[in-house]
Amino acid sequence: MTVSIIIPALDEAGHIGPLVQHLRENADDRVVDILVVDAGSTDGTPEIAAAAGATVLKAPQKGRSRQMNYGAQQSRGAVLYFVHADTLPPASYLDDIAAARSGGYPMGAYQSRFDTDHPLLRINAYFTRFDFLWCRGGDQSIYINRAVFEAMQGYREDYVIMEEYDLLQRARKKYPFKIMPKATLISARKYEENSYMRVQLANLIVFNMYRLGFSQQRLANTYCRLLKYR
Repeated sequence: MTVSIIIPALDEAGHIGPLVQHLRENADDRVVDILVVDAGSTDGTPEIAAAAGATVLKAPQKGRSRQMNYGAQQSRGAVLYFVHADTLPPASYLDDIAAARSGGYPMGAYQSRFDTDHPLLRINAYFTRFDFLWCRGGDQSIYINRAVFEAMQGYREDYVIMEEYDLLQRARKKYPFKIMPKATLISARKYEENSYMRVQLANLIVFNMYRLGFSQQRLANTYCRLLKYR
């Protein structure tokens, strides 16, 4: 098994260094790339990522789906592992992915754990052990065999929001998906900058709009109108 880690980033100076360092400290010769695909950061993110040991790529176009696709195109691994910049996967991530693949799962993700003891976020995290689409998210870090990713033609680049949900929906029609028993540590900054109830309401509204087939522009505009978030 060879793994390429792909991290889309934009102005993540406070998180990117510790993440890259964590991934490198827990890597072995199975990791052939740690690629940070930057979309034009102005806060020193590319320099910090490079100093921590990542290979930094300048994204030709902004947008997380485009950044992740570009990273996948430049990578060498047989397995693609997409990690958000403000998260920390378990230290055992390589063994966890290997075990899941050995069990017949060409793609999968962790559960969630937030970097706060907020009781309501602990409830949120609890539900991510269940196999419901609304419990999934890119911040749980998704691994996927390159062959499967390419068969799905990657992330849809016309998607500016919900791109991981779309990929999982399409791929799971043909391939099994593993919810790994451990959890990715996820930043609670979105909840802290708004409020728990406001974020939950925004997620509920936008997720149901997505299910009903609203346009990407409508989804993105609604989300940005409801939340103060980057």
